[in-house]
Amino acid sequence: MHINLDSYRVFYYVAQYRSFTKAAELLYSNQPNVTRTIKNLEQALDCTLFNRTSRNVQLTPEGEELFSHIAPAMQQIKAGEESVLLHSKLQGGTISIGVSEIALHLVLLPVLEAFRQEYPGIRLRIFNSNSQQAVSALKNKLVDFSLVTPPTQESEAFLCTPVAAFQEVPVCGKAYFHLVDQTLNLDELISLPMISLCKGTSTHQLYTDWFREHDLSFSPDIEAATADQILPMVRANLGIGFIPEQAAKKAAADGSISILKPKENPPKRTISLLKRKDMPLSIAAVELERMLLHRKQEKDGAL
Repeated sequence: MHINLDSYRVFYYVAQYRSFTKAAELLYSNQPNVTRTIKNLEQALDCTLFNRTSRNVQLTPEGEELFSHIAPAMQQIKAGEESVLLHSKLQGGTISIGVSEIALHLVLLPVLEAFRQEYPGIRLRIFNSNSQQAVSALKNKLVDFSLVTPPTQESEAFLCTPVAAFQEVPVCGKAYFHLVDQTLNLDELISLPMISLCKGTSTHQLYTDWFREHDLSFSPDIEAATADQILPMVRANLGIGFIPEQAAKKAAADGSISILKPKENPPKRTISLLKRKDMPLSIAAVELERMLLHRKQEKDGAL
């Protein structure tokens, strides 16, 4: 049976308000059109849906049965319309983001502060992990996009856009302050106790490759689970760690750590935004992406 869905919409309003006139008003139509639609629907269903009197309109048992099915469907449609309108006005919705520890602090948090102030109705789900886990979350469609620090095993299914660049520097606690004025060769640097993120992270792989290029083996004495753990260990004089330069300068201000001077600086690093080619972003996620890219443009313009 092929019945125009608009007929059920008209039926819903007549049944809801027990009035052909009120239904016509809400539907921006007129009473003859509403009456005609209901008659056609009754003919198609081969039953009477309304008992009409001069004073009111009442549902027949068949009409009550049909209304019990149509009403929930119409309410769901209306809820869907309201939800989409909220999303389109950036007053509702959810953004899920996979992000590495470094990308969280250097890129995402500064932008999220401004985003939340402008769009307080948008809910945020932050999957804080290492870069490989953030990539995996995107592959499994658990997040809208991911912010990662290469090197990572990126998929051809992703679009990759750099959103920030940064330089890491070696830092030490007070037990190693006697080295601060020296320029250290890489073999001198690697001979010191080293603190790094654990194997399987992009950071560990970066330093493994960097030292290997200079015929040196990177075998850290302490492996941390998260980047946030490195600085406290450095302060406790457990070894030398590499952290982003801006974080190092801020941490060194209280005199608890200092920045060492290697003869060769580690490779510059980038933070990239990954999104799936086959999964368009929501309006809210597009706006957050725009703000992340705008921040990069502002920083590039300030250089």
